[in-house]
Amino acid sequence: MAYLNKEQVLNLEEINQEVIGLASDLVQHDSGFHSHALHAQLLYAPSGCMTLLTHKQQVILPPQKLMFIPAGLEHRVTFRNVVAYRSIYLDIRQIDVTDLGLEVRLVSPLFAEVIERICWWEWQGTYTASQQNILAVFWDEFHQAQRESYVLEIPTDYRLQAVMDAFMLEKRVPPFLHELAQDVGASEKTISRIFKRETKMSYQAWRQQWRLYRAIELLAENTSISEVSDQLAFSSDSAFIEFFKNHTGITPAKYFL
Repeated sequence: MAYLNKEQVLNLEEINQEVIGLASDLVQHDSGFHSHALHAQLLYAPSGCMTLLTHKQQVILPPQKLMFIPAGLEHRVTFRNVVAYRSIYLDIRQIDVTDLGLEVRLVSPLFAEVIERICWWEWQGTYTASQQNILAVFWDEFHQAQRESYVLEIPTDYRLQAVMDAFMLEKRVPPFLHELAQDVGASEKTISRIFKRETKMSYQAWRQQWRLYRAIELLAENTSISEVSDQLAFSSDSAFIEFFKNHTGITPAKYFL
């Protein structure tokens, strides 16, 4: 079995195979915080957008990108609307990937086809000569794939914990610095120091990065530019388009083309 519906539960420990592919199509999903002690994981979405949270980072996974999740890392994956969910688990007792951290890579058309093939294999325990050849191409494509940054560091200072949960889990637009200071009960200088220390960014830059990544998520869900602009508190559609182009080099309408 390589296809998993939402009622089924996958027990990796019962499958004696170094590479386990999985395909599923889910409308809405929240994995809750969990980890895989003996398996690293590769996530891929031909359509839709996923969001991964750790206790220190948020990583978005737009379509046609691949995310590597190290074994043992506690994380939570969420998405809404239809996502063609593809996942590959790597048994770290048989494959050495301990030098890799949490990261996102670009998926070429060939890489995408190879991932599809692996995710629809039956779990047999041994590989045919053809499957071994496909795995060799998979690793070639993986190591050559360009790394891309969709990571947002999350401050862990206790004074910000409650508001960080709201920004990350409830998708609420972070307020301006003076409003955050009032909500937290700390000075603007204190909050600014926390963000500089823990994210290497000013609060304003962090807030803008949050809005950019949230915009990418919404656009991947086929949300209109007007609605994205409104949800992210831009003064106008043109202001949002200019903001997006300044950060990505292209307009929102062309981002996923």
